[in-house]
Amino acid sequence: MLDDYAPKELALATTIPARWYLDPAMLERERDAVFARTWQPVGHAKTVAEAGTFLAAEIAGEPVVVTRAKDGVLRAFSNVCRHRASIIAEGSGKAAALRCPYHAWTYGLDGRLLGCPEFEGVLDFDKSRVALPQFQVETWGPYVFVNQDPSAPPLAEVYGDIPGEVAKIGCPVDRLEFSERRDYVIGCNWKVYVDNYLEGYHLPAAHPGLFRELDYANYRVEPHRYYSSQISPIRPPQGQEPRQYESEGLSALYYWIFPNFMLNVYPDNLSANIIVPLGHDKTLTIFEWFSYPGAKMRPETVAFSDEIQQEDIRICEWVQKGLHSRTYNTGRFSVKRENGVHHFHLLLDEFLKHENH
Repeated sequence: MLDDYAPKELALATTIPARWYLDPAMLERERDAVFARTWQPVGHAKTVAEAGTFLAAEIAGEPVVVTRAKDGVLRAFSNVCRHRASIIAEGSGKAAALRCPYHAWTYGLDGRLLGCPEFEGVLDFDKSRVALPQFQVETWGPYVFVNQDPSAPPLAEVYGDIPGEVAKIGCPVDRLEFSERRDYVIGCNWKVYVDNYLEGYHLPAAHPGLFRELDYANYRVEPHRYYSSQISPIRPPQGQEPRQYESEGLSALYYWIFPNFMLNVYPDNLSANIIVPLGHDKTLTIFEWFSYPGAKMRPETVAFSDEIQQEDIRICEWVQKGLHSRTYNTGRFSVKRENGVHHFHLLLDEFLKHENH
């Protein structure tokens, strides 16, 4: 299937083939080659800030659990019992141990097997050597991240200059206050949604409200190793037109971190998007808004984000439908506006080609 795509420099490149968005087998490959090898946000860091807490989540269908044991160390494990593969924990909360609801096998918050009832007489079985498989875990800003690949680079290497740039714009990521969450289920492949996020090319046609806010002429995308930045100054007010932001000299920062996490940093709030594949043609987009300390999220800010999202949903579902056409396979890129999408496709190709390494 990877023979369908030949990476080239932007001016000569084509998009990834339609089949990559349509074939259920591609999503299965992405679960192993992409989602299992990248840093995935699994919940709020505050949930596991205290000793004796846990947080259960999924990464593209893979069950994981994050814990903080009495020693204060943050850990992440497979959330699958080593006995008969039941899910162990659900939700979040406080617990002295994690008890499997199927046969009551019990694990410490450090992952060790503490108890397995009625297992006397089992040969070649040493309880002390049984533990939940452990994953990398780190926190940044309001989120806790898990990476199932032990050889993956640390979170700081992946995020590069993002923390410094976010701080420079005045966003206190370690003191953000959660305001609201909205979930959107969209009838498209997860990559269609990511493609759409990674370019401002569609702003004039698809987002008239957002287009009024941003200085489109100076909108640019800067690709980095594992992420890309979209940078746009806030356009100065003109006349009496209604505006979300009236301040001149300010910028909005949009970050996409491979493969499916987005940060939207504005002068007065931060929102995050987590793109979760529910199937090869269905995607969950989680929107979460955070206000700065001492400030409340304005209802019009959430309403404006929702307006943009509804416009994007319409476009993405149209694209997904069009990808089924027998007349379409690949497209070309605007060199000026779609370098971010090209960067995403190159990273996707890189990870898929190294899935067995």
